[in-house]
Amino acid sequence: MPTHTVSQPDPQWYLAKMRDLYNRDPQLLDPSWRAYFATESAPPQLRAKRPAIPESEPDTLAHATTSSPPISTPDTTPEGPDSSNPAPLRVTPPALDLDSEEEDAHAPHDDAPVVSVTRSDLPPAPPAALAEATSPYTRLQHGRAAFTLSKGTPTQDEIHVLKSVARATAKHMEASLSIPTATSQRQIPAKLLIENRALINAHLARTVGGKISFTHLIGYALVEALCEMPDLNVRYTLEGGKPAVEQLAHIGFGLAIDVADAQGNHSLKVPVIHDADTLTFSEFVAAYQDLVSRARAATLTTTDFQGASVTLTNPGTLGTTTSVPRLMVGQGIIIGVGATDYPAEFRGVSPKRLASLGIGKTMYFSSTYDHRIIQGAASGRLLGLVDAKLSGRDGFYERVFTSLHVPTRPYSWEADYEYDPDREKGKPARIAEIIHAYRSRGHLAADTDPLAYRVRRHPDLDIASYGLSVWDLDRPFPTGGFGGADQMLLRDILTRLHDTYTRTVGIEYMHIQDPEQRAWVQERIEGPYEAPSPEAQRHILGTLIRAEAFEEFLQTKFMGQKRFSLEGGESLIPLLDHILADSARAGIHEVAIGMAHRGRLNVLANIAGKSYAQIFDEFEGNYMPNSVQGSGDVKYHLGTWGVYSLDDGLATKVYMGANPSHLEAADGVLEGIVRAKQEALGDPDLPIIPILVHGDAAFVGQGVVQETLNLSQLEGYKTGGTIHIIVNNQIGFTTGPTQGRSTGYATDLAKGLQIPILHVNADDPEAVIRCAHLAFEYRNTFHKDVIIDMVCYRRRGHNEGDDPSMTQPVMYSLIDRIPSTRAVYIRGLVGRGQLTEDEARQSITQYEAELGRILDETRASGASSVSETNPGSRTRDPALTAGVGNAGESPDEEWTMPESQLPGTGMMIGWTSAVPATQLRRIGRAHTRFPDDFNPHPKLRQLCERRLQMALGNKPIDWGFAELLAFGTLLMEGTGVRLSGEDVARATFVQRHAVLHDGDDGREFTPLRFLTEGQARFDVWNSPLSEYGVLAFDYGYSLESPETLTIWEAQFGDFANGAQTVIDEFVCSAEQKWGQRSSLVMLLPHGYEGQGPDHSSARIERYLQLAAQDNMWIVQPSTPANYFHMLRTQAYKRPRKPLIAFTPKQLLRLSAAASSIDEFTSGVFQPVIGDAAHLDAASVTRVLLCSGRLYYDLAKEREHRSDTSTAIIRVEQLYPLPEAEVAAALTQYPNATVTWVQDEPRNQGAWPHLALNLFPSLARPVRLVSRPESATTAAGRASLHKEQAATLIAQAFEG
Repeated sequence: MPTHTVSQPDPQWYLAKMRDLYNRDPQLLDPSWRAYFATESAPPQLRAKRPAIPESEPDTLAHATTSSPPISTPDTTPEGPDSSNPAPLRVTPPALDLDSEEEDAHAPHDDAPVVSVTRSDLPPAPPAALAEATSPYTRLQHGRAAFTLSKGTPTQDEIHVLKSVARATAKHMEASLSIPTATSQRQIPAKLLIENRALINAHLARTVGGKISFTHLIGYALVEALCEMPDLNVRYTLEGGKPAVEQLAHIGFGLAIDVADAQGNHSLKVPVIHDADTLTFSEFVAAYQDLVSRARAATLTTTDFQGASVTLTNPGTLGTTTSVPRLMVGQGIIIGVGATDYPAEFRGVSPKRLASLGIGKTMYFSSTYDHRIIQGAASGRLLGLVDAKLSGRDGFYERVFTSLHVPTRPYSWEADYEYDPDREKGKPARIAEIIHAYRSRGHLAADTDPLAYRVRRHPDLDIASYGLSVWDLDRPFPTGGFGGADQMLLRDILTRLHDTYTRTVGIEYMHIQDPEQRAWVQERIEGPYEAPSPEAQRHILGTLIRAEAFEEFLQTKFMGQKRFSLEGGESLIPLLDHILADSARAGIHEVAIGMAHRGRLNVLANIAGKSYAQIFDEFEGNYMPNSVQGSGDVKYHLGTWGVYSLDDGLATKVYMGANPSHLEAADGVLEGIVRAKQEALGDPDLPIIPILVHGDAAFVGQGVVQETLNLSQLEGYKTGGTIHIIVNNQIGFTTGPTQGRSTGYATDLAKGLQIPILHVNADDPEAVIRCAHLAFEYRNTFHKDVIIDMVCYRRRGHNEGDDPSMTQPVMYSLIDRIPSTRAVYIRGLVGRGQLTEDEARQSITQYEAELGRILDETRASGASSVSETNPGSRTRDPALTAGVGNAGESPDEEWTMPESQLPGTGMMIGWTSAVPATQLRRIGRAHTRFPDDFNPHPKLRQLCERRLQMALGNKPIDWGFAELLAFGTLLMEGTGVRLSGEDVARATFVQRHAVLHDGDDGREFTPLRFLTEGQARFDVWNSPLSEYGVLAFDYGYSLESPETLTIWEAQFGDFANGAQTVIDEFVCSAEQKWGQRSSLVMLLPHGYEGQGPDHSSARIERYLQLAAQDNMWIVQPSTPANYFHMLRTQAYKRPRKPLIAFTPKQLLRLSAAASSIDEFTSGVFQPVIGDAAHLDAASVTRVLLCSGRLYYDLAKEREHRSDTSTAIIRVEQLYPLPEAEVAAALTQYPNATVTWVQDEPRNQGAWPHLALNLFPSLARPVRLVSRPESATTAAGRASLHKEQAATLIAQAFEG
């Protein structure tokens, strides 16, 4: 280790000196050092660079200090005050009988892991010693043992023979047996001792229980002081008959204990805490309490009384002001502590007056020492050190708080300000500022992280920032109504603020602009703390036990199998349990839950009521016979539903939707399901609550979360408020928050919606429950979203086969050492005397035995036991949706689907796609019967008149009105229609105009809502500029509302690319994976009209690639009438399938693409439309197969060529493949060649699918005419587009 010369000082020594100056008065240092210390605990991005340490004498600091006033110490004073430039106001610390060098040596060392939260707009930045670590936990500081303060202490006991003057002194003192000892005394202010002890005990009362006494703190301060003055940890002895001093390597701390027997007789016992200097404060307290309990139980041993080097006696507990205790043989010193009381001259003063005067309690310390080996100066210096520590001068309380993991900063010493009338007038305003600061920024200092102890510091929460100090704690101030009182002591104000805003819940709500909502929140959270009842605590513990035992059991029995466990976040179970209980008591009809895979099995078992037996079956690979028609899905994607019942009979339904691995994809789906359920229920109070469970990385990282949040207050998509729960395990796979987001919280982006955010420490399940109740009430009161950010950790890797220590070694070294949430909660309950450990162990043993019994039965009987209800859940599961494929159609009576998914639900008997002409005429007239004083835009009035003529059969029916006719006839038959998407009311291409607007005042009129009195519901909703979230919502709506034709329209067909996850994971595969049927219609405008790569193709090839096992209906209609029949068929066809319809753009106004009214009053949907030119079949030598708008270009070219040898057949249905219909159409032309003609490039469109699956069955070759293969969908240059189109048409007729 390098030595530091006089010319090159020890950097640590120099830093300590500079820090001491900074702590006294920052103005004593130059700006560079002030910036360094001011940002020392800030995120690394914001820390100022440490100034260079000069190569000069260690005691020369002038270069780093400012020229303004000199340091004022008890022994020095400024040469003279300058009245024109007064020194800045600063606080005078308690005087010490130490010289300046010693005082600097005991400068504060802030051992607590203090984190600045001033820049909360930055991502979490972990502390790092060498390089920026991406883990938020680079190290964990524990409370230090006292010996770390030692200076030159021997490693083992040593004896030194006294020589010279020391020997003579010893002889004189030994000869003076009448005065073998001497005593030093000191009066010490007890203000900080009292206040910081109160903070500690308030924390313990809410966590692990127990109390810290004054003697605990005084005793440990004495141990630290002796470590810093090891020359006093000595005892007198004789070595070879000569006087000697024994230098002790460790401190034996003797504790005088007054013990009373059964008869009330008192005796004094002085057992010893051995090696007290090696203990942290918490370990010291534990050893102290162990001695006290054994002394009172009379179980102390001889060893317990041996080895004391110092003794502490505290007769002050009996009211003694000061004492001179006797020094015991073998010790060098004994400390006596007097009573804590006000000075005698102030004992008659009222408490209010005492507070006003700034008079605090004091206590006397006495040091009685062996004068043969300890001198009076050293004894006085020892008491001075104890004074410094108990007055908070050297970071003593910071070390104590760190050892006990008290997540707040202790009070620091400040002298009371002199009375100033102007200053006093401003204090009430400062109290209002403090209250506002806690309400706005208290969450930044809250103890919300169960993984690492930190003290979060924000200057706005420091009373010193408002000119207040510890002397103001007992002074009354007006509160402005805070806490339901007009005036409170500052102590009570701070206690209430701390309890509300900076314990284990940090709440953000002041960004909400509505004062009613803010006042509502304040009324519910700012009251006095009330602990849950013993019954409630046992129920919380029961849910935690079930949650943890479930995971432990699966980990043991199914080692290595993926299950994405909830370990570390088990508080999610009591959280959901209490929301469901509140829902049952409040008469909520149903709670619907959407979540990803993390903890899903635990929620299914312990909340949604899925039987353990069925879950174990899935682990075993067993499925019920006859229930699996498809390929299924992994167990942590499956859903269920049931009924949650309380003991008093109150109940609510529980629905849990299936989900894919694509995080957050299920958000919009669940919202759509809930919206459909609410509309079916018809209750304006919206008594169906959606709950979305997120991960922290996904919540901020997946854009669909923001899309879904944006839907929350939109009329067409709102569900009366969603409770969002973030299982914030502080990591996304292997990526920490530092690399995962640019915000302090994962929830920051949600604040723009003005919704409350509750950050809560998952290791405090009682706080989690309070957040659950508050979120439930807020949602039902204001029908807005609310977020619970449950901060926890992930006990294992991303999955059970992953080793997270490779990328997060520090984080997982912490996780491996910390107890589970259940253990933490049990420790707290036991510590507070509310539970015995035997009771907790008994509950766990019973639960694990029940799980083992069910597993044994499951293995013995295969799938036969799946109907057993989870005994640990209050949910009964009449329907289990964990099966896959054609779920709900199983002949097994024990296994059914949710009602909306049962076969035949919403089915119309005897339907036809053709309709009577009277219905068409009614729809036409509805478009011209405007409300009174409704003046549509002149162009819209003309459009409505044309539509009436179309309905009367006087004009051909165009595409836009054909669609409205389909909607209107369905509505009159009792089938609802929901149309959603970007600009769907008018439509992108101005063809629909389902909603008319008054040209004067903008009022809206929707003709299709006024057809008949008993008609079904018709909703047209312009969506936000979003595809992913909205398509997911409409898909979910279609699942739950089979009696509604649910339609989502893309603005352009390729805009659906933004929702590809929904298409892949739900639309095309949900039936196969989960037995989940949907009749969603996707309208995708498609057509090559020269609009470039981004507005031409709806990517037909993608949907055909996804088509298999009869999973979808894919259509490209070419006439308004076929489009009309398609929509009506889709509404009634069973079993339900999604419809992918590629709709035209050019044909919307093409006169050739109109249909006569007869085609609506008769006929059906035609998968294939034969040639309409009525050619002589024998003369046809060429058949062109095509689809969509290209037909009209080919027909026009045929007419231009006067070609009678070419027949054109339209393939309207692309999937399921219309093999029979195509074959039948071709049999008319046995001598013709067959050509497939498409607008799309060779590698796109329908060709790849048809060439692979349809054309080989035609028994004749099929030629392709298309644009050349292309990496883009279409040409961007108009000239190239025209050239390609002309070439394509020419090739079609020349082959």
